[in-house]
Amino acid sequence: MTSYKNLHRFILITAICTFLLIIAGGLVTSTQSGLSVPDWPNTYGHFMFAFPLDQMAGGILYEHSHRMIASFVGFLTVIMAIWLWKREDSRWVRFLGVAALGAVVAQGVLGGLTVLFLLPTAISVSHATLAQTFFSIIVSLALITSRWWHTEQPLLRPSTKGISLIQLSLMTTIVVYIQLVFGALMRHTQSGLAVPDFPLAYGQLFPSLAPNAVAQYNQQLIHSDLRLVADDPITSTQILIHMLHRLWAVVVSGMVIWTSVRLLKLSSMSKRISRFAYLLLATIIVQLTLCAMTVLSLKAVDITTAHVATGAFLLASCVLVSLHAIKLYGFKKRKAVVSFSAQEVTV
Repeated sequence: MTSYKNLHRFILITAICTFLLIIAGGLVTSTQSGLSVPDWPNTYGHFMFAFPLDQMAGGILYEHSHRMIASFVGFLTVIMAIWLWKREDSRWVRFLGVAALGAVVAQGVLGGLTVLFLLPTAISVSHATLAQTFFSIIVSLALITSRWWHTEQPLLRPSTKGISLIQLSLMTTIVVYIQLVFGALMRHTQSGLAVPDFPLAYGQLFPSLAPNAVAQYNQQLIHSDLRLVADDPITSTQILIHMLHRLWAVVVSGMVIWTSVRLLKLSSMSKRISRFAYLLLATIIVQLTLCAMTVLSLKAVDITTAHVATGAFLLASCVLVSLHAIKLYGFKKRKAVVSFSAQEVTV
């Protein structure tokens, strides 16, 4: 059991390092340092780990640090996958470890292609999206290898009305994941300031996408010193991507609040899962605040990066809620079944 405890702790460390990697990636995008190091896998002709420290300045610092952290996370993932394969009895958990290894390898390749092909949108968005997927897998493994997961838990009786907590939490996780994809698309198409005001958009609930209106928006941005005449004009597509991210945030907020309310009703039955209600509510409030501040601060690096990191944290929290719901309600028969009154049935 001691070996398994150490495995769990190792995966926790890997999850923390992965979160730091996401922050580092956010900094690269926020500072527009993606091509500060134009070659890959070397760094200005140097072997990655032999690059002189005194040359790590400006954008090179962000991009090269990101590569170094990514390499370290990859190394941890290799150890984790091997450890899981040798120590874990469940085949699906072992294969989840293999999936994590495959994801981190694919992530490294996408990172390299992003540089070599000069930041193409499709590859850059895929790189950002896979990072969130990989983080979710590592967070899942951290819970699955915990003492709580391997301790027999009383099985709660599922609701007979409406959707179950498992379904709701999985739906919320998917909705948050989609929002992170929209966010990556917005960042990598330079659409973050396509709409510079908040909560309105050019003074409207939804701005017109007509050519003459878009031309007026571009003139407004130039007169407000938000863009230069020499800059490429904002397009209707960029405005649409920006607004899609904003509008989907409303859907995300609604789903997170709905899930939190359901979790609060479980406080008398499972303190552990009900505490996630407060975590989800706090996180969505912080995220919405950062969303507004990102626009109003004209994409300040620290605020924008915090927005990316909080999105990843929200996704991880939703994944953990889903796994807790699966564990406590179960997909298979369990000996201990806790029956509750019809009040619980609307968990």
